[in-house]
Amino acid sequence: MITQLCLDRPLDAASLAAVAQGAPLTLGKAARERIADGRALVEAIIAQGIPAYGVNTGVGALVDRAVEPALQRRLSRQLIMSHACGIGAPLPEAEVRAIIAAQANNHAHGRSGVRIETVKALLALLAHRIVPEVPAGGSAGYLSHMAHIGLVLIGEGHAHMGGERVSGAEALRRAGLEPLVLEAKEGLSLLNGAPCATGLGALALARADRAITSADGVAALSIEALGWREDAFAQDVLALRKSPGIAATGAALRAWLAGSSRLGAGVRLQDALSLRAVPQVHGAVRDALAHVRTMVDVELASVTDNPVVLGTPDAPRAASEAHAVAAGLALALDALTTATAHLGMMSERRLDRLVNPMVSGLPAFLAAEAGVSSGYMIAQYAAAALVAENRRLAAPASLDGGITSALQEDYLSHQTAAALKALGVVGHVEQILGIELAAATEAHDIAIPAHERAPATARLHAHVRATIAPYADDRPMSDLMADAAALVRAGITGV
Repeated sequence: MITQLCLDRPLDAASLAAVAQGAPLTLGKAARERIADGRALVEAIIAQGIPAYGVNTGVGALVDRAVEPALQRRLSRQLIMSHACGIGAPLPEAEVRAIIAAQANNHAHGRSGVRIETVKALLALLAHRIVPEVPAGGSAGYLSHMAHIGLVLIGEGHAHMGGERVSGAEALRRAGLEPLVLEAKEGLSLLNGAPCATGLGALALARADRAITSADGVAALSIEALGWREDAFAQDVLALRKSPGIAATGAALRAWLAGSSRLGAGVRLQDALSLRAVPQVHGAVRDALAHVRTMVDVELASVTDNPVVLGTPDAPRAASEAHAVAAGLALALDALTTATAHLGMMSERRLDRLVNPMVSGLPAFLAAEAGVSSGYMIAQYAAAALVAENRRLAAPASLDGGITSALQEDYLSHQTAAALKALGVVGHVEQILGIELAAATEAHDIAIPAHERAPATARLHAHVRATIAPYADDRPMSDLMADAAALVRAGITGV
């Protein structure tokens, strides 16, 4: 059962990811009061003629151009139109929902000055499963993705609803909603802040969390097939390096391998690092993800709009700042990308040991009839290609820089690009782990009688075999790889 979430308190990374997957999100009394108070400040700023960026002025390098009250509603609408500059294929539904939820969360702090009706319109997109068509590319910072969402709110652009592509106006009509008429500041507030990177980052983090948990089980399956020495995973040995992630990984591996008859089955005094260093590498990934989780939670607890509204209706303030520059989030998401890529590197190296007869003691490439059959030979090539692509993608987006808006915006942290790269790398790692999972299951069929397996790995083997039949070059390997990646993406715990 999906629990309903409320914006009376800020979302965290886990709850935002839950909304992305379909959990309902509502406004409570406290959030409504904060939003109403913020809107009252905007109205007071307008009434008192206080200069405020994006309220009664242009934006970017046009900050010094005054916008009279009669044109402020038009400014809000035209900002949405002019900033809808996305390029490329549209984002999937979960990613779009994550961005919408993060923006609603941002407005619910009450410092943006939008109306309650505007936040309710965002939540209505989620409730009615209206998915604005949001091109993935074309954003140097954080503007274009939200602009495409804003288009649908005002009855423009396109959306997907029930698997069908329709106009924004038609999507609203089918849901019984009216196009939103934006008031002063609302166009800018719909565009601004760090909700795009925050939403996408929360999703990348949720998938990376599942990937690291899955990686422990997949590694255990491979380690058991190849034989291992238990002292490398012993609790007292691992405790010598101070890391919560190492301790958690060691405990997971001991649980996966407990009761196996393959303990010490190898003849090596010391195992290869791709086997022996699983606690150290998986543990480092866990520690890195803990930091990323903290940074995403900080973003959700923070106001990232510009300007923010403060004070009282008698003495309102519109403070121009740079909270939308989410450099901390960009750095964290670059770290998530690199950390998760290490999972793929380790997985591909274990996979190579499974299929390489020089070190595995198993049939070459796990092929049923080596020579006429190639088995997992080219699947390992595919994994190696994904590792190489991850290496290219792991270059830090936060260092890309760039100058926009006639020198007014002369620093860019590229947090949205960092989030998109993180999602791409996590997707590749899910595929690499899936290939290893399928190969390790095949190796168990060859090398380990069912009664000799650890109880936990035996359950995992059965879980895989319920979906994926043994491979004998009898069907396209790509189909098998896709099925195995889906198992990893769903999460492998103790099955």
